[in-house]
Amino acid sequence: MQETPFCLSIGHILPYTMSDSNSTDFTNPTTFILLGIPGLEAAHVWISIPFCTMYAITILGNFTILFMVKTELSLHEPMYYFLCMLAVTDLVLSTSILPKILSIFWFYSREINFSACLTQMYFILNFLFIQSGILVAMAFDSYVAICNPLRHSIILTKTVVTKVSLAVVLRGMMLILPHPFLARRWPYCRTNIIPHSYCDQIAVVKLACTNISVSSYYSLSVALLEIGMDVFFTTISYTQTLRAIFRLPVKDVQLKTFGTCGSHLCVILAFYIPHLFAALTQRFGHVALHLRVLMANMYLLVPCHK
Repeated sequence: MQETPFCLSIGHILPYTMSDSNSTDFTNPTTFILLGIPGLEAAHVWISIPFCTMYAITILGNFTILFMVKTELSLHEPMYYFLCMLAVTDLVLSTSILPKILSIFWFYSREINFSACLTQMYFILNFLFIQSGILVAMAFDSYVAICNPLRHSIILTKTVVTKVSLAVVLRGMMLILPHPFLARRWPYCRTNIIPHSYCDQIAVVKLACTNISVSSYYSLSVALLEIGMDVFFTTISYTQTLRAIFRLPVKDVQLKTFGTCGSHLCVILAFYIPHLFAALTQRFGHVALHLRVLMANMYLLVPCHK
């Protein structure tokens, strides 16, 4: 069968044959091509300015949090330990995508190694799920602090906080681990172009020229199970917390406590709403591609606890 080349605008050529789609010994492509933000290529340099600004704020803000919690003994409390974990996840998520995005925007360096692409995919998914787990832990901490303040130090000891933190990290690592292994086993014989600025899991597996239902069902099941459980427990925690706040006899204390709780709720909404929007639009595609990609970038670059 005659070989058909697929030519890219930047001069990369990935030849393939139609018979490769059914071949059991198909070799995965050496590289993928990231397009950046499709449709907005002319504005890439300008878009890089707010991206760099957000990254600078992320670096400065999160390292300030880590430094203050480390040096100030009065901040050695469960809430601030969880806040430090949240700061680390912000740093990892933004650092895992921005350098490559800037290399695309500034130097047109669109190629990414296949293994590096899967590694980036794993880190993004893993730390998103870790971030979700940390928010649940922070919600539980708020619940104990407001509903049972006298036993807060007894319930949330340093040992308990360490175990909860380790469980959150291991949960994300284990549940996300199958994603890159599933993505690696699919044959990619149509194209190696990813219409995205980073290796988004759905965008990558959609390039496979085989039935990817196993990957799709697993991805959906994990998202519904993990995020669904996190949202459920967070909702229960804050429902009980708000009930306790409204029972407080002094209105000023109510307002002060509600202000603290309200800031936590804003953080949670800032995390879950863009995540849900990005996941649904990427999966079902009813929004313009450049808007989906922009939203996905903003969601990872904007620190959720600022």
